[in-house]
Amino acid sequence: MTDADIEHDADSPSTTTADWDGAVLKQGGVAVGRVRARGPNKRPTKEQVAIRLSPDVLSAFRADGPGWQTRIDAALRDWLKTHRTSAGN
Repeated sequence: MTDADIEHDADSPSTTTADWDGAVLKQGGVAVGRVRARGPNKRPTKEQVAIRLSPDVLSAFRADGPGWQTRIDAALRDWLKTHRTSAGN
């Protein structure tokens, strides 16, 4: 069955965000968490861009697990501290 088949199946109507309010996540019949919406950004938002990185650089950052994009951002900030020119300030 494809997603299109499921969407048009009368026994499986599409859900809305409101349908999930207060939902409890269960694994093996045991509650493991609650569904919650992400709150407003507490920090300034970042700009989403596409960037090409060498495979070895990318795998090194990803090897430490979640947060690898934040670690790349921090590494670039550190680089800017020593390489920024007066025109770039």
